Amino acid sequence: MSKSNYRWVIIGLAFLITIINYVDRSAIAFAMPILSKLFHLNAEDIGLTLGAFNIGYALMVFVGGLLVDNWGSRKIWFLAALVWSVSIFSTAFAMGFTYLFIVRLVLGLAEGPNFPALNRVVGDWLPIKERATALADALVAVPLALMIGGPIVAFLATKFEWQGMFMILGVAGVIWAPIWLFMYKDYPEKSKFVNDEELAHIREKSNVDRARSDHEIRREHNKVQKGLWKFLLTNPTLLSNDWAFFVFGYNLFFFLGWLPTFLNSTYHMNLMKIGVFTVLPWALASILLFFVGRLSDNILSKTKSLRNARSHPIWISQLLGGLSLLPVILYHDLNIAMISISLAVGLNMAANSSFYATNVDVIRQRSGTSLGVMDFFFAIAGLIASTLTGFIVQITGSFTAAFIFMLFLNLTSVVGVILFHHPDGEKFQA
Repeated sequence: MSKSNYRWVIIGLAFLITIINYVDRSAIAFAMPILSKLFHLNAEDIGLTLGAFNIGYALMVFVGGLLVDNWGSRKIWFLAALVWSVSIFSTAFAMGFTYLFIVRLVLGLAEGPNFPALNRVVGDWLPIKERATALADALVAVPLALMIGGPIVAFLATKFEWQGMFMILGVAGVIWAPIWLFMYKDYPEKSKFVNDEELAHIREKSNVDRARSDHEIRREHNKVQKGLWKFLLTNPTLLSNDWAFFVFGYNLFFFLGWLPTFLNSTYHMNLMKIGVFTVLPWALASILLFFVGRLSDNILSKTKSLRNARSHPIWISQLLGGLSLLPVILYHDLNIAMISISLAVGLNMAANSSFYATNVDVIRQRSGTSLGVMDFFFAIAGLIASTLTGFIVQITGSFTAAFIFMLFLNLTSVVGVILFHHPDGEKFQA
């Protein structure tokens, strides 16, 4: 009997909710030119509003990783999707800066468990040789959501005004949540859609045992010896991975939150034109992320080296992504800016699956917790990128210094990964 391949259906569901996740969190960036005029928000207010999401996200992503490892992705992802959908829906009733700050804070809290849940799903449902591919398939939803999200959100805001836009977006997660609850089990052993051949493939064993209880399976996959936190907070590979992901997050949130405002203030583009122009960076990122994930697993298959498969794609992509910002810094031209920004966004996102896979490869038993730590760095990066950019623009009157600082961060990440990122032989022993 051939394998059932149901694991890819699960990855498909993860892909869908990640699209919803990122369309929801990015929608306010496209509405911000309208909201800033309506509620008289200055650059600092905009930065604080965008940063509110990251305050909530930073608080919950770490806790979310613990919740996922202890209670499972099935329940946590279900509840998180419902709460953030209510939050995005309620944004339609904003009355000023304080209200926007609060709903963005709640949105960040609710979306915190999303990526720890994804990493745990991949760790429990995919064999090592398919993890980067599966993560790339799910994570490509991020740039894809931002690619299609721009025109969609711009259209909804234009057609139904910004209030109608937020209401429509809030419905999607409510539809996904019960589907996830029905179709997903925390372990493939308990899924009626997974046959024995697929289970053997996932567990990389010739024999499988479906008779064990949920408790027995969970105990096997979650067992942890003493020294977990020391390992998470001192392991050079994980720490350099965390810092590189911080830099990735700074890049992502800079363009996610400030690109529409940058195009509006620097090149005087209206909302519809901004929606069209922001397609290119995320389209390139979608393509590169999709193929680099497969390249990573292919390299691992051929070389048996996690250093070659995970580390090198990270530092190479961040080096090229950082250097791509130089033309934006040196020239004031819309076409040059869009080409350079597209390359910077695409290259920085290209190795996204390698960050996630490194956590699963090094400490699979607590991959949710490990991802929570990494995503905490990401959330702090988003908070700093959102707020610091506002202060820089307020003080200097332009985005040039903000781009220079981002280039500097990329170079520090490159050095850190080259020197300290060695995932082979550093796995946590449970």
